[in-house]
Amino acid sequence: MLAQNLLINQALVPGLTNLIRWQSHWYVVRQSWSFFQNDFAGRVANRILQTGPSLRDSVVVATNAVWYIVVYGGSAMAVLARSDIRLALPVAIWFVFYIILLKFFVPRMRERSRATSEMRSVLTGRIVDSYTNILTVKLFARPRDEDAYIRATVDEHTEIFRKQQRLMTLFSLMLSTMNASLVVAMGAAAVWMWTVGQINVGTVAMALPLAWQIAAMSGWVASSVTGIFENVGAVQDGMKSIAVPRQMRDRDYATALSVTQGEVRFEDAYFGYGTERGVLHGINLRIAPGERIGLVGPSGAGKSTMVNLLLRFFELDSGRILIDGQDIAGVTQETLRANIAMVTQDTSLLHRSIRDNIRYGRPDATDEEITEATRLAHALDFIMTLEDWQGRKGFDAHVGERGVKLSGGQRQRIALARVILKNAPILVMDEATSALDSEVEAAIQEQLDTLMEGRTVIAIAHRLSTIARMDRLIVMDQGRIVEIGTHTELLAQNGPYARAWHRQSGGFVADLAT
Repeated sequence: MLAQNLLINQALVPGLTNLIRWQSHWYVVRQSWSFFQNDFAGRVANRILQTGPSLRDSVVVATNAVWYIVVYGGSAMAVLARSDIRLALPVAIWFVFYIILLKFFVPRMRERSRATSEMRSVLTGRIVDSYTNILTVKLFARPRDEDAYIRATVDEHTEIFRKQQRLMTLFSLMLSTMNASLVVAMGAAAVWMWTVGQINVGTVAMALPLAWQIAAMSGWVASSVTGIFENVGAVQDGMKSIAVPRQMRDRDYATALSVTQGEVRFEDAYFGYGTERGVLHGINLRIAPGERIGLVGPSGAGKSTMVNLLLRFFELDSGRILIDGQDIAGVTQETLRANIAMVTQDTSLLHRSIRDNIRYGRPDATDEEITEATRLAHALDFIMTLEDWQGRKGFDAHVGERGVKLSGGQRQRIALARVILKNAPILVMDEATSALDSEVEAAIQEQLDTLMEGRTVIAIAHRLSTIARMDRLIVMDQGRIVEIGTHTELLAQNGPYARAWHRQSGGFVADLAT
């Protein structure tokens, strides 16, 4: 018993659970962006968290089960055989049927446990999805629809779990029958041999408790086996996230990206998210070092796709993207993204302090540099008025999940401060000021001009007045470049850009000149 406890409590249990969780997280967090787009974040997290304890429990219980079978079962058979080989025969026959029973039931238990665990992950994912989008649920007054959506999964999980329990009940019934048969057979054999004088009463007194002990042990082992495969089901389900091969691995010969000028080239770039129709069709574009370009076009034209490919969230179907002559397919993803700063339209903040969110742009930044970045982003005034639900104020205040405690404009200004602090040579702005009111946008515009100075800039905006001052505008439609020129040149061409400009209000050439 001491050796068993030392093996389990000292060697296996401490640290094993969180070691598995850590290694699983380390692997999954390096998956491609598309991996997370194709699954519920809650389900992935649930798999990471449950795989560790499930695998630990499986190892511990399996160790205990093997220990009891080898030590107690083997010892009992040896003692009985030493007294009379015929007394060991019922135990040997019982072991044969026990192995057959396990061989029949264990695979079925494993499969049903896997299905139960998979459905539990689906249920977790749906619940987290509802809670994450609770504002949408309330805005559209759809709690009853969410109830039905979740209840359907609960019912399905209940039915699958019921099937699993039925199998376990049948297994327990057959095992109990075998155990009872073992005790009866052992008692009958021992008593008969005693009555004919082949063994003494002490052997009878030894044989019956040993048979009873083996039956009790088998019941415990069977219960343990049931638990093992319930955990194995959870581990198998977790492997669907953890053991998925990474789709966007750095190549073996990948080197660090070195940006000295900031030239960006798209050379005959084709991409289609795996569809035959495609999204980008032969894009050829050179962005000179320090040039500021604006990507213009209707939704679905391919603007954001070009940015995602530049950041290497996806691999090109064919063609190349080069930065200062280096094919980004041959550089490490971390160094590529470290040299590109991006402000997205859907600004997402970490559920941490304001300071930690801004410092994410440059972890070694000082508090003074963080303060200066927030001042340039016109965020300092509102930050100093913040206080969270735990009384933390200013830069120490936490922003809630995805920054839910802040308004859209406040989140966007925090994101701008983060980008200012990062100070990368290539700047990408995807509707960077869409959540700001006109007064704040006008105040920030001067700082944006300063931020863009000396950097290669790619800006996406549906509000054309925000990018009309760019050095060049690239007009896209259906995955192709249809116009290139300055704002004035494109208006003179009276093409797609000019028509879009005249449809929008608030943009005037006179204002731009001023």
